[in-house]
Amino acid sequence: MKLPMTLVALFLTPLFVNAGEVSVTWKDFKEYRDVRPGNETRGSFYERVEKQFTKHMEELAEQLPEGYKLAVSFDEIDLAGDVHYGISDIRVIKPIHFPRLEISYQLTDQAGKTIAQENAVKLKDMSFMDRIKRGLDESFYYEKRLLTEWFEDDLMKKVSL
Repeated sequence: MKLPMTLVALFLTPLFVNAGEVSVTWKDFKEYRDVRPGNETRGSFYERVEKQFTKHMEELAEQLPEGYKLAVSFDEIDLAGDVHYGISDIRVIKPIHFPRLEISYQLTDQAGKTIAQENAVKLKDMSFMDRIKRGLDESFYYEKRLLTEWFEDDLMKKVSL
C-alpha cells in the first residue's frame, strides 16, 4: 500500500519548484485615489482589497526562481468603475473609469543583488472593457490583469533563469 501512495505523491510533486517571495507594502487606504466601497463597510472592503492583491502578488511571485525576492509598494490605486451613492451604494463599471495602479518595486536575486528597481511605475488599461474577459468573475479582475501583464511582460524579462 505504501508503494502506490509514494508513486502518487511523486507524480503530483512538481519537478521544478520556483519559490520566489514577495512582500507588499500599503499606504493608508484613505490616501488612495479610488478605493471606495460600494455596499460594504470601509474596513472590510480595505481588508478585502489588501488580501486579494497580496494573494495575487504571491501567486505571481511563485514564477520567480528560488531565492528571488520581490518587494512591491502600492503607491496609488484607482479601481475600475466608480461608486454611485444612493439608496444602495454600488460600484458601476464603465469604460470612462478605467483601472489605474502606481507601484514601486525592487527585485533581488538569491545573493541579495538588486536585479530591477523602479519607482512610480504607472499601470493603466484604458480599453479594459474592450478586451475579452477570461475565467470566472472574480474580485478586482481588471486590476489583477494589470498586475499580471506587468509581471509577465516587464518584470519576468529582467529575470535571468
